[in-house]
Amino acid sequence: MPYISTKTNIAITKEKELIIKEKLGKAIGIIPGKSETWLMLSFEGEASLYFQGKNDKPIAFVEVKLFGKADSNSYNKLTSEITNILEAELGIEPGKIYVKYEEVSHWGYNGNNF
Repeated sequence: MPYISTKTNIAITKEKELIIKEKLGKAIGIIPGKSETWLMLSFEGEASLYFQGKNDKPIAFVEVKLFGKADSNSYNKLTSEITNILEAELGIEPGKIYVKYEEVSHWGYNGNNF
């Protein structure tokens, strides 16, 4: 049950959104036991974001929420992949991207909790 939310201060075209969606769908497999099968994604372009007091360059904040836990090595690899995807598809420099992880012990779906 992973969820990845991507916010950026630049516009994301539908074409780029679909490309990023596909790439994140593959990237989530870096986390053992996770796959695109249960992945939910959200995108917010043209968000009011500031980094280091400025918003004159493309920046992004990505939140990754997981049901359960993962090891630091997996998180490091996923952060690298997310950063690579956003740099390649949106031109956002790696030093302008934050990735936040949250491990969730209670996750509801279909009227019940896992």
